[in-house]
Amino acid sequence: MDSTHLIYFADPMCSWCWGFAPTIETVRERYDGILPIRLIMGGLRPGTEEAMTEKAQQGLRPHWGHVTEASGQPFDYGFFDREGFVYDTDPAARAVVLVRRSQPERALDFLGRTQRAFYAENRDVTDPLVLADLAADFGLDREAFLVDHASEAAKEETWRDYAISQRAGVTGFPTLIGGPDANGVYGVVARGFQPTAQVVGIIDQWLATAAPTAANAK
Repeated sequence: MDSTHLIYFADPMCSWCWGFAPTIETVRERYDGILPIRLIMGGLRPGTEEAMTEKAQQGLRPHWGHVTEASGQPFDYGFFDREGFVYDTDPAARAVVLVRRSQPERALDFLGRTQRAFYAENRDVTDPLVLADLAADFGLDREAFLVDHASEAAKEETWRDYAISQRAGVTGFPTLIGGPDANGVYGVVARGFQPTAQVVGIIDQWLATAAPTAANAK
């Protein structure tokens, strides 16, 4: 994507990305036709194999509360009644990549749907069967999705996203960057959760100065 655009580095099992979901939707609607958004899976905890400890769960619970306080996003705390949950973010990220492959314009929608399923509905999005159900709601054939989800090609495509994130120097999620400007440079719009008004203000200022071509289209 050579024209001026936004790149959103996120993970479907990142609580602050769930908190940022209303902001990214506002950005998407406000700059529709001006700033397309390229979605990249950041790779929060891909390949995790060990179950969460009780200590890890105790640390996560107040963290979710902070996200709600900042964003108003809901959480289903029934999650903490689970035992032996393995917080592997790769299956959900791979599902987003598969939807992005077939329906790029709906990748953000599917990311949001997966986030809501995990955080607000207490559904296990590490389970390919749950992910297949979500994908079916987006018109994907359920059985074909399961085959693709288990494929090496899908795994490699997802890990390429993680590599892009690492090369870009992204160390936390959500991260939103914009570019290229007139000099071919990309800049950070948001590193971590930021309120919607602040993000929109940064983008408006950037469009007015660093990206005059896009600003004229606004």
